[in-house]
Parts: sequence; C-alpha cells; structure tokens
Amino acid sequence: MSGTVLVLNSGSSSIKFGLFDVLAAEPALLCKGVLDEHEARPRLVVKGPAGEDLFETRKAAPDAAGGHLFADVLGFIEDRFGERNLRAVGHRIVHGGPDYSGPVVLTDDITARLEALTPLAPLHQPRCLAPVRTLAAVRPELTQIACFDTAFHHGLAPPASRFAIPRRYEDRGVRRYGFHGLSFEYVAGRLAEIAPELAARRTVIAHLGNGASLCALHNGRSVDTTMGLTPLDGLVMGTRCGTIDPGVLLYLQQHESMSVEEVQHLLYHESGLLGVSGTSADMRTLLASGEVAAREAVDLFTFRAAQQVAMMATTLGGLDCLIFTGSIGEHAKEIRSAIGERLAWLGVRIDLAANDAARERISRGDSSVEVFVIATNEELTIARHCAAVLQWTGTPAT
Repeated sequence: MSGTVLVLNSGSSSIKFGLFDVLAAEPALLCKGVLDEHEARPRLVVKGPAGEDLFETRKAAPDAAGGHLFADVLGFIEDRFGERNLRAVGHRIVHGGPDYSGPVVLTDDITARLEALTPLAPLHQPRCLAPVRTLAAVRPELTQIACFDTAFHHGLAPPASRFAIPRRYEDRGVRRYGFHGLSFEYVAGRLAEIAPELAARRTVIAHLGNGASLCALHNGRSVDTTMGLTPLDGLVMGTRCGTIDPGVLLYLQQHESMSVEEVQHLLYHESGLLGVSGTSADMRTLLASGEVAAREAVDLFTFRAAQQVAMMATTLGGLDCLIFTGSIGEHAKEIRSAIGERLAWLGVRIDLAANDAARERISRGDSSVEVFVIATNEELTIARHCAAVLQWTGTPAT
C-alpha cells in the first residue's frame, strides 16, 4: 500500500512543506520546499532530502483564487511519487483553544471552530487556515489533518495556566495556552534520544526565532511556558513586544487616541526587535550593525530571555538542562553566549569553542546545567501525528 503525507507549515509570507513516506516506523522525508504566494511572481521550489533541486516554477501574477501553486505541488507529487500515493495533508495550526489536545481530521465544522479562535492569534490563525480552505476547493476528497501548537501545553494547570482576573473569564477560556508546541515536542523527544539521563530532569527549551518562547519541562511534559492566551506574550520577538505592562495599552488608547486595531497592529507588527532598533526585525542584521539602537535591541532580547529562563527555573525548582532551538537559537552563537553569561549565577557555563561550532552539547565540563543546541523539526512532528491518525482511521490514499 502507498502512503505519503504532505505537511504544510504556514508562515507570514510563505509556506514550508515536506512530503513524507509514512509507511515505515519513522516518517521519511521524500522532498521539501517553499510555496510563496506573496511575491509579485509567486513561486514554488521543491528540493530533495539532501537539498538537491527537483522542481521550480513561477507564475506571471498572483491568482485571486490562491490555488494554482497548491495544484502545482499536488501535480508534482503525483507525477513523481504516483497518483494514488498521497493519503493526507497535515497542517500546523497555531491555536487549538481549550478543545483540541491532539491532532484531528478537519471537517467544515471543526475548521469553522478554529476560525472562531482568530482573535486569539490574529497574526497566525488565518494564515494557517487559508491552505485548508484552498485545498478543500482544489481537492475536496483529500483528508486534511490539523496539528496544534497549543496541544503540547494542554496539560498546563493552575497556577501556571491562570490569569489573575475574575474567574468567569477563565470559565470562558481566557487562560494561558502556550505555543510552539510542535517544536517543543520534537526537541523534547530528541533530548530523550541523545541524553536519556536528562529526559526526566528539569529542562528549559528556548525556541528563539522571529517568534520566540520558552517551555519548562519536567519528566518530558510542559509545566510552564512564556506565551499565554495569544502568541504575543513572553519574550521579545522580531516584531512582537512580548510581556508588557497592561497600563501601556490603556495609555495608548486613552492618551494617544489609538484604536484597538491600531494598538493590535503596533504590538504585532511594529514592536519587538524592529521597534527597539528602528531598523530591522532580523537578528542577523542587528548583530552585524554598529548602530547603538541595534545593540540595545539585542541586549533587551538577551536580557528578557535570561530573565524568563530564570522564571521557568522557579517553576521547576531548579535547572538541569537548557536547550537552544529555532532560527536564532540554532544559528546565533552570540545570542547563546550572551544568555549563558546572564545565567552564570544559575551555574550555566558555555564552552566557547563548542558554541562557535554549534555542536549539539555546548556546556563546559564545570557547568552545573547541561546546555544543548538542537535543531527543531516541526514538519517531522506533524508527519508523525498524521501517520498515527491515518493508522487509527484507516484513511485510504486519494
């Protein structure tokens, strides 16, 4: 029997995807690529598992229906891997709300319920759900599976899950959910493979990228995280402010005469590294810059990251392991070093040579906290979930 799953990971301006063979015990990557509908000439790039070029196409102009590149992806898969090989499409959905603690086969009703969560993730939820609607129109018989960034944190309990507001709002679902769960799930599993003696210890994973958050793990389970009801909370991010005094929001509305929509745009699109530096949301650009404001933005990023690692350590009652992941966490040695220096009082000691080489273990021998750099793989996590769902449901190829 054939068995592949197409995984879609929707970002702000493009969609990363991977095609996985799910017949084996572990899903195997067959090809990967980028689908970009936001350029003047939308493009599709497909590469092999080792990065070799397989296929590329561009369109003359964006398609109002938004489906032409998806049709090209499906056409490429059918031509190369067989027309009845594809069993499902798996989607990264940022917010699952209080109801979804694991992957689910999408129906019109479930999709509508997920769309209703858009106010809790206005930057992300519409972008995650747009491919669901497009594929339903292009290939309505194709099984689509949602995998949630909030699911890994579904077991968060008070006090970590609670806001100090009247309980009637908590009863309506106003609580801390947490995000980046697909990344945290993968990294936690990878830690158990490379350092099984640490899998049950007190661990903080730092997913640092344009979006950034921390997860406190105990016995491999999430017990606290820095993002809350929305992906706006916690660390300083590329264009998002992270934790902020609620009084600032009241001030902006009451004294700067800003509307709710203007405040929302400010917090999601004009703040974070971009807002503080005044020049860029890209950490690579800021690290290469000699501008004072750029250095100050980087300094605030590492200050807040270290501060909130300590907060996670308080939840855990100590810290045995710190893991860096995400685009910044995996590639910016300066950021890892700066955060490590700020956490020296907790016993963090980073080996400079290992850090420069981005080895998997970068802590010194005298460090009381084991420090790792582990590349995340959200697409593989989604493929694993989809394989399990297909096994449960016996969904045939389409």
